[in-house]
Amino acid sequence: MSASKPWDARYLGPVPHDLSYYSKCMLGGVLACGITHAGITPLDVAKCNMQVNPAKYTGLVGGLKTLVAEEGSKGIWKGFGPTFVGYSLQGMFKYGLYEVFKDAYMNLAGEELAEKYKPAIWLAGSASAEVFADIALCPLEMVKVKIQTSPTGTFPTAFGPALKQMQLARAETRFPFGSLVPLWSRQIPYTMAKFFFFEKIVQLFYTHVFTEPKETYSKTTQLGVTFSSGYLAGVVCAVVSHPADSLVSQLGKAANKGKSIGQIASEVGAFNLATKGLGTRVLMIGTLTGFQWWIYDSFKAAMGMGTTGGK
Repeated sequence: MSASKPWDARYLGPVPHDLSYYSKCMLGGVLACGITHAGITPLDVAKCNMQVNPAKYTGLVGGLKTLVAEEGSKGIWKGFGPTFVGYSLQGMFKYGLYEVFKDAYMNLAGEELAEKYKPAIWLAGSASAEVFADIALCPLEMVKVKIQTSPTGTFPTAFGPALKQMQLARAETRFPFGSLVPLWSRQIPYTMAKFFFFEKIVQLFYTHVFTEPKETYSKTTQLGVTFSSGYLAGVVCAVVSHPADSLVSQLGKAANKGKSIGQIASEVGAFNLATKGLGTRVLMIGTLTGFQWWIYDSFKAAMGMGTTGGK
């Protein structure tokens, strides 16, 4: 960018942040979130059942054994379809719009303030992106939770019939956006933590460990930093968002039909919402987030767009 042109955040990276760039980021988000969330469906099934029926599903290994014993191997893959579709859509908006909002907020702030308040821009950009990502995710998340937490034989497990049943019973299930508010309460803090801590940890790596200019390091090294930063950020995310995640699971429980969010939260208790299934979720989200960032940045690197974050 020549000195005569005004400062523009869209031209700070190795390639211009134009429509093609944002579109590729959206595709990278689809790959990062759809593949990873669908791949850990068994962990998700166990975690959701531990949240809604902790007396029966007391731990990850025991929960998986119970599911397999009662429903066969297919029991631990319940909800794979809506998980893959829902989180592909969520990833598209989460990652793609984060890039859009981050650039927009940096340009609104201007060069000096954008550098000074970079962490606030990360938070604002990720929160803004997640608002739209959750609107796309919510109907599929409601179907997924209902499939995964319904007692055997009481609700369809196949994607198509389950979706149809949710639509037919929408007066009771509040489909398609009945879980949007608790989903926002879970996902917006989660995504803010995910992007903030990822960006911050990457920055710390390139400031204190890999002190040469980022572009001088191999793609393998850069992607190693990406995965490590993503994993550590994911652990924080899991703890921050777990109470709301538990509440979303409770909303899919048949015994809670017709109850308000506040009533469910009061009955379950703050401690249980914050702790039941947390160990499994930390393992799940840490690994998930690390691989999401690795897939996303691998895709960006393959497209010649560079990896995310730095000094």
